[in-house]
Amino acid sequence: MRRHGWQAAGWLFLAALVCFSLLPMVWMLMTSLRTQFAALQFPPDWFVRNPTLENYLELLSPARDVGREFLRYLVNSIWVSSASTLLGLIVAIPAAYAFSRFRFPGRNLLFYSVLLRNMFPAVVFLMPLFIMMRWLGLVNTQTSLILTYLTFGLPLSIWLLKGFYDNIPVQLEQAARIDGASRFQAFILIVLPLSSPGIIATAIYAFIQAWNEYVYALTFLNDETKLTLPVGLQHFFTEYATNWPGLMAAAFIMSVPVVVAFLVLQKYFVRALTEGAVKS
Repeated sequence: MRRHGWQAAGWLFLAALVCFSLLPMVWMLMTSLRTQFAALQFPPDWFVRNPTLENYLELLSPARDVGREFLRYLVNSIWVSSASTLLGLIVAIPAAYAFSRFRFPGRNLLFYSVLLRNMFPAVVFLMPLFIMMRWLGLVNTQTSLILTYLTFGLPLSIWLLKGFYDNIPVQLEQAARIDGASRFQAFILIVLPLSSPGIIATAIYAFIQAWNEYVYALTFLNDETKLTLPVGLQHFFTEYATNWPGLMAAAFIMSVPVVVAFLVLQKYFVRALTEGAVKS
């Protein structure tokens, strides 16, 4: 009876956490289905009396000014996040493999110095990176964001992948080498397929980090045509009023790709974290 009581209490606690997590999303969706007048009424109505899709139609319609701006911001965010994720994987995969398989002087020092960057908040590097991008002539370009997000995602990406490579038996590569494969062929044919859950988890982490970033996008970009979606959402705030239904609809659309990607690839993410944390 005592064991069942603790199980019931655990399930109730988990259910409360799920409700607490879903409540903002539900409220955001309900607000996006209201008109501006209904969204501003007080006390707020917990039920949507006359739902409307006008806010979504306006945002997703290229024929309207708001829709053109929103779709442009959406495309910019997809491009910047995808490019930074792809470049991060290209750098992190061989770096993590080198830390896992090779032994060289200063290996541990170099590995922990890579992780040292995560000890500091991102805003600390704002001015140094801005000065560096200005010196390189990359201010007000999306390339500056891609390079910045790349440096932010690399430390944890290398750490995740190294833990995963440590859990792959080196005897598999040795067997491939005996059969005549080169180290590169063994890496491509043996290690990469086995490490696909870790690569997917790393890609999810890097993409979400780049997708949600606001401060650097606001600082490095001042061209309206190059802004990303988090910065573009501030256009719903005006001097005298705020379009809350439109803002909630835009925020909901912005959150859908990340939520869907995480739910679809969740098993790979959990597998990468668990297998990468266990030494063989």
